Amino acid sequence: MLTDRQGNNLNGANAGAADLYDRAIDAFNVYRGDPVALADEAMRAAPEFAMAHILKAYLFGVATEPAAAAEAKTILSAARHLASSDREKSHIAALGHLLANDWTRAAIVLDYHNMRFPHDLLGLQAGHLIDFYRASSRNLRDRIARALPMWSEDRPGYSIVLGMYAFGLEEAGDFVRAEAVGRDAVARDPRDCWAHHAVAHVMEMQGRAEDGIGWMQARAPHWSGDDNFFRVHNWWHKALCHLDLQQRDEAMSLYDQHVRGSKSTVALDLADAAALLWRIQLDGYDVGARWDEVATCWDAHADGKLYPFNDWHAAMAYLGSGRVDQVDRLIERYRAATTPQNETALWGKATGLPLIEGFRAFWQGRHAEAMEHLHAARFIVNSFGGSHAQRDIIDWTLTEAAIRSGNAGAAQAFAHERLAMKPHSPVNRQFLARARALGSRASLAA
Repeated sequence: MLTDRQGNNLNGANAGAADLYDRAIDAFNVYRGDPVALADEAMRAAPEFAMAHILKAYLFGVATEPAAAAEAKTILSAARHLASSDREKSHIAALGHLLANDWTRAAIVLDYHNMRFPHDLLGLQAGHLIDFYRASSRNLRDRIARALPMWSEDRPGYSIVLGMYAFGLEEAGDFVRAEAVGRDAVARDPRDCWAHHAVAHVMEMQGRAEDGIGWMQARAPHWSGDDNFFRVHNWWHKALCHLDLQQRDEAMSLYDQHVRGSKSTVALDLADAAALLWRIQLDGYDVGARWDEVATCWDAHADGKLYPFNDWHAAMAYLGSGRVDQVDRLIERYRAATTPQNETALWGKATGLPLIEGFRAFWQGRHAEAMEHLHAARFIVNSFGGSHAQRDIIDWTLTEAAIRSGNAGAAQAFAHERLAMKPHSPVNRQFLARARALGSRASLAA
């Protein structure tokens, strides 16, 4: 029986297809190259190779794009007839829940899958990404903590597992261990973009903007190539460091040259673009007509049902480009879901709707109303949506709304809250200075 590099059986494969599968898994692990093309080659070399079909279904299923999700369902339909082992059938069950928009049920199936098959690197990475998309900071850490003792340094893929653990530790707030494990992972495999970005997240969360810029610059040759799926997100991280130092021109230059230099239509890249433009504009920089191009690209993804995190970022671009009708379309879609039929519909109703309403109110100058929506909606950990660094845009907008509404007490409170986490951040210090000036003016007026 043929096995993959970690020792898992590969039913239906031949030697050529098994090699292509290993190469596809490697490309997926380091977000580099074209794992879809390699999976396709493996399927052509061995049409009844179940794991090749399963890999491709995951690649499309975690893309958070409507067209990709539809393609994943087609692939899954074929894979169901090929799955024969317990491992393959477990993957099929997880994919079924994922593509039914029940992300937590998919994550739980993969919890038990990882316990039974701890060396199944695809199962670990798919589960880790699902935990990321549903913002489960605890399981981002603990899924890998449960499996890591079953690995050894001589097993291929060990550094990849370390990289995932580093990100889980960071999202769980264990910054010292996260940085140490992340640096260990990239020392073992410099290509590992996920481990690299875990260290970048630590520096972002600790307000170490200068360190972050240095870390990104020193390692740019490993993550900035054209074949690197993670390059836009890593450029986004570097831009956040410049923004935190109030270097707006540098952040805008990174946006033009790298975040939108390739005009990517991938949803993950569009989310980075919208979030960066929103921050830059809130910081007082005129971004011009840049919103229009990003908003147009969102039209293919913002459907108001697949993934609310994306729809919220699409709403930022629509607001910036003056397409308020598209924001209203998303709002009405979520309001109409009186009885949510799946988990993502519940996310949309409970959190996506107030976030989009809050950002619309802010953009239209109704800052007190924006505060009401955003203060409640910002507590979305263990709901949907990305990382702490990505969700910080909610608190940034909330604090700005408090200042612009004239609510000095709330503005100072939110500024102090931000400074408690990042006391050396120039942006956060400026928030507090503006809030205090607002309070002084109110006292003089009284």
